[in-house]
Amino acid sequence: MAIDELETSEDERRKTTRVKSLKKKAMNASTKITHSLRKRSRRVADCRYAAICRYAAISVEDVRDSEEEEAVNAFRRALISRDLLPPRLDDYHTMLRFLKARKFDLGKTMHMWEEMLNWRKENRIDTIAQDFVYDEYEEVQSCYPHGYHGVDKEGRPVYIERLGKLEPSKLMAITTVERFLKYHIQGFEKAFDEKFPACSIAAKRHIDSTTTILDVQGLNIMTFGKVAHDLVMRMQKIDGDNYPETLHQMFIVNAGHGFRLLWNTAKGFLDPKTTSKIHVLGNKFQSKLLDVIDSSQLPDFLGGTCTCANKGGCLRSDKGPWNDAEIMKLVRTGEAIYLRKMKDYSDCFELEGDLFPTKIASNEVSFAGSPELTTSTSSHVPTSINFEEERINTEASPHDEIEPATDASQNEVGNSPDLPSICNFCIILSFREAQVQARLYVCPTLFS
Repeated sequence: MAIDELETSEDERRKTTRVKSLKKKAMNASTKITHSLRKRSRRVADCRYAAICRYAAISVEDVRDSEEEEAVNAFRRALISRDLLPPRLDDYHTMLRFLKARKFDLGKTMHMWEEMLNWRKENRIDTIAQDFVYDEYEEVQSCYPHGYHGVDKEGRPVYIERLGKLEPSKLMAITTVERFLKYHIQGFEKAFDEKFPACSIAAKRHIDSTTTILDVQGLNIMTFGKVAHDLVMRMQKIDGDNYPETLHQMFIVNAGHGFRLLWNTAKGFLDPKTTSKIHVLGNKFQSKLLDVIDSSQLPDFLGGTCTCANKGGCLRSDKGPWNDAEIMKLVRTGEAIYLRKMKDYSDCFELEGDLFPTKIASNEVSFAGSPELTTSTSSHVPTSINFEEERINTEASPHDEIEPATDASQNEVGNSPDLPSICNFCIILSFREAQVQARLYVCPTLFS
């Protein structure tokens, strides 16, 4: 009897040991899979051009700030945990632009991102590049000359508007506000889908911003009526909310004395970071433009040598790397590979479920000092981030749409717009309490 009990006890001990061993192996396997997926998340989301580079065996330079990269990784994990990262937008530089637009405040960035996703869904933005046809384009060009033409010396697309030739009343007789806005949005989508990737491949460096030239010779701001004003305001909101941080620099040329006086007043209402990107020049601007743009890439009416005579003029030519058949083949092939990989990756997360917790533990992020994601000190990345607290306060202030001054000691001005984008230009005089405030609205126009 004692022997039987001893054998039974030994069998139970062996079973218990085996079960513990299996559990340990399972946990180790799970940990390895989770760790692998986390590593993969950093690698796969690196950059949407990575697939193009691997496919074509080319190198695209992509210099990054380590603290910004840590902030993007944390933001990305938070988006994944909330199911707010569709494959199309799972891109390092896209997330970085939104973080920069909200000064790396992750709570406000999360709110901005959610609003952007809702806007894209409600307006079917993902297919607007293919679905929308702007039949009145040629007529619009006759009263609003604008377009892309070539690249600057660092490979960025150059966008040009001849605002002195703009006729707002004629423009609104040709098109409607809603159709013009769709055209405007379609231009942004094509820039991100075609122009920026093509420029990145051609320049072999990451590009997602534009050099803009606004020719204001002959501009009469008194011709801007209420409809034009409302259109500019709607464009400004769309651009600031959904396409932030895409202006590298802007040159306003042929600016008269009165214009420059008005600009000096207007820039007092803008973030110094924004005004540092804008150069207001008189009629001797050619040397400044040629410092940053080769003469072959610049239209003759701006001091360059190009006329695009066989293409209806420079602003109708759409000249640039995005019209190179070989480059565009790489862009489309790389994009297909990227989206397929990101879809597979998203499916993987749907199966695995809660790989990333709502609050990221300190051992999961190198710079996280607490569940509230406390970061290391940086001049541009905040020292403390709390998603739960910020989510409560996201309805906050009218200043949310404004990019605050980089120096905390500088005064912030109420309704100065965030100016992150490739732009057209309109000055609007606003009268309030018998005071005249000059406001500069710079509104993106990424037209194809």
